[in-house]
Amino acid sequence: MSRVLSSFIAGLAVVMALTTASNTGETSESQIATPVDLAPFLKGVRREALRSGVSATTFDRAVSDLEADPEVLVLASAQPEFVKSVWDYLNNLVSEARVAAGRERLKQYGELLAAIERTFQVDRHVVLAIWGVESNYGSAQGKRSVLRSLATLAAGDQRRPDFWKREFIAALRILERGDVPRERMTGSWAGAMGHTQFMPTTYHAHAVDFDGDGRRNIWDSVADGLASTAAYLKHHGWDLDDPWGFEVVLPEGFNYGLSAPEHEKPASFWRELGVKRPKGITVRNTKSPLRLLLPAGAAGPTFLVTRNFNAILRYNPAEAYALAVGHLADRIAGAEPIQSAWPETDRPLTLAERKELQQRLRDRGLDTGPVDGIIGRQSRAAIRSYQRTRGLPEDGYPSYQLLELLRQADG
Repeated sequence: MSRVLSSFIAGLAVVMALTTASNTGETSESQIATPVDLAPFLKGVRREALRSGVSATTFDRAVSDLEADPEVLVLASAQPEFVKSVWDYLNNLVSEARVAAGRERLKQYGELLAAIERTFQVDRHVVLAIWGVESNYGSAQGKRSVLRSLATLAAGDQRRPDFWKREFIAALRILERGDVPRERMTGSWAGAMGHTQFMPTTYHAHAVDFDGDGRRNIWDSVADGLASTAAYLKHHGWDLDDPWGFEVVLPEGFNYGLSAPEHEKPASFWRELGVKRPKGITVRNTKSPLRLLLPAGAAGPTFLVTRNFNAILRYNPAEAYALAVGHLADRIAGAEPIQSAWPETDRPLTLAERKELQQRLRDRGLDTGPVDGIIGRQSRAAIRSYQRTRGLPEDGYPSYQLLELLRQADG
């Protein structure tokens, strides 16, 4: 699934980023594919596509033999019941094999990566890490027809047909430009394409021709794919003078309420509180203010992140994803693994349990936002409010222990 998606699926991405099978692109035998007729959609979209600059010849050739792929509708509507823990997610994406492969790519494409870094002022290791996470350095770009997937979604996904139609037309415009032949325009079930999985509209906005051959070929040109990613991150505020973030160790008695996202402070603020890097290293100054990140709550590793972390979040709004990219980038550059231990005896809440947690908080007058199982900013604020009333560390973390405490209090 693409990691450069519009905000309409941001909530879904947060849930699916940690699912045990969100990116396989496969469906089980128990899942039923709904039949979809593409003809009405294609007939209706033709005029709009032509108005957008797609020629009649390009349109007719592109859709002449299109048939629906009902499997993508199953994947689009997936609501995973179980999720991976943050540490399992990181272990998968930042495996020793992926780190080693990244270091090999760093050697292989050293001159190219240096040129991309000079041009766009984006850390080469982060660009490499996104490549590694998105397509395993180009080896897993997705094999589905982008046009087929997007047409199917536009015709069959009634929740967001306008989005899929817009992406379908954008894909046709790529064909009109001649950047890639139709048979090579392949990608994920959601229409994400190329080495670093751009959606068609993102391609138009940020893809670049870095190898100078006159085409923005993010499928076959490593130079174009990686430079396009750097251009995207730069557009969203990347500052080469700052890291994405770093692991820290908190002092005894620390106020975990400072992990709320509004507490973005300069490095000096955190130093004065006694926050240090592992092995007692001093937290250095950064241009960007720093905010505290507790991906597994107070019991797990802690990080201070800069606004560069927010640029990674534009690829995928799940903090675990951005943490995986940042950590993989560090490991490729030669850094050690995360030093603090993860609370591996804990288990993540199921979807039903996350909804239950939200409902029990709402029953106490705390605003979690929708009871949808997505633990976003509102839900975390509600958790912190409840933790404050019980004298618990205000880490905003939706743990099973917290749910049990709520259940016990409700008798």
